[in-house]
Amino acid sequence: MAPGTLRRIERQAGTLASAAVARMDETLPWFRALPADQRSWVMLVAQAGVRSLVEWLRSGGTVAASTEISDEVFAAAPRALARVITLTHTVEMIKVTVDVAEAEVPGFAETGEEAALIQAILRFSREIAFSAARVYARAAESRGAWDARLQALLVDALLRGDSSDVLASRAAALGWADAPPVAVVVGRSPGGDITAVLHAVYRAARRARLEVIAGVHGERLVVVVGGATDPVAAATALSGGFGEGPVVVGPAVPSLDQATESARAALAGFRAAPAWPGAPSPVAADDLLPERVLSGDMDARRKLRHDVFGALTRAGSGLLETLDAFFASGSVLESAARELYVHPNTVRYRLRRVAEVAGLSPLDGRDAFTLRMALTIGRLDPAT
Repeated sequence: MAPGTLRRIERQAGTLASAAVARMDETLPWFRALPADQRSWVMLVAQAGVRSLVEWLRSGGTVAASTEISDEVFAAAPRALARVITLTHTVEMIKVTVDVAEAEVPGFAETGEEAALIQAILRFSREIAFSAARVYARAAESRGAWDARLQALLVDALLRGDSSDVLASRAAALGWADAPPVAVVVGRSPGGDITAVLHAVYRAARRARLEVIAGVHGERLVVVVGGATDPVAAATALSGGFGEGPVVVGPAVPSLDQATESARAALAGFRAAPAWPGAPSPVAADDLLPERVLSGDMDARRKLRHDVFGALTRAGSGLLETLDAFFASGSVLESAARELYVHPNTVRYRLRRVAEVAGLSPLDGRDAFTLRMALTIGRLDPAT
């Protein structure tokens, strides 16, 4: 490119940048809405772009091979600009600037160089577009890595039982919406790259329209789910992201502040789940109360004592005695009636009452196991 052409373009750099920004103001509604300081950043970028064009033309288009254009052009504005202006908006600005350059710059060319200059501008605009994509990709990677660290810290805080203030501050940094109810899901990680594991969970969550925070903790994949009225159904939607083995769902709680309770139950259930080979997956942690008790979980022990044994004791009407006789007779209703000296229909009525009061049917094998465990614990532990 002739030296005279380059000098004229360089002298008109400010004018070209101003014309490009004026065109943006005319044609891009979102640009007009930007605050003055952010518009001034764009002006700086436009001026740096024209200067970079001159250097690129002077080198015959070889500058990009040794130095990233983005380092020269986009370094003119603060990094915060990438969070304010999206990549789509940046592409729109590049297009407007190229349109202005195509209209204005050929007038600065020496005779016979007009067509070559236009072609050079188009090639340079392609380099600028790729450079912008690299800038945004690096910002996204940096943000993604930071988010992954924050999520790992939040999951670790949940598992440790940290205070609600710690949970709230870390969740706020991640932009957590805290959509109620909140539940914690624990399963085995499928292994491999942690980023890929978490990406699979987030993709499934987007499809199911769930708010999630996830982290890999050792061999376990821990997912905090928000906005799921049915936590087990939500866990089913996310189950493809887990590895082989049980997936356990903690009870729903009103907010993230109380999610430690859900996490504690889910972890205890995950440890105890192998004792129930026929358990569904996902399975609610409360469906694993007997196994959790046998593995030493005091929360499960208290729950059976208070919610099951205590409820039956408060209900009265001979429900505990009827259960004792029913189980002692091998779950034969008529034999229990003879033992109690009552009509079989009375036993049937009391067993139905047990199901109503405790939420567990003595006629169901799994529920009967839970009831027998509750009776044993209730008689061993002091009343509370």
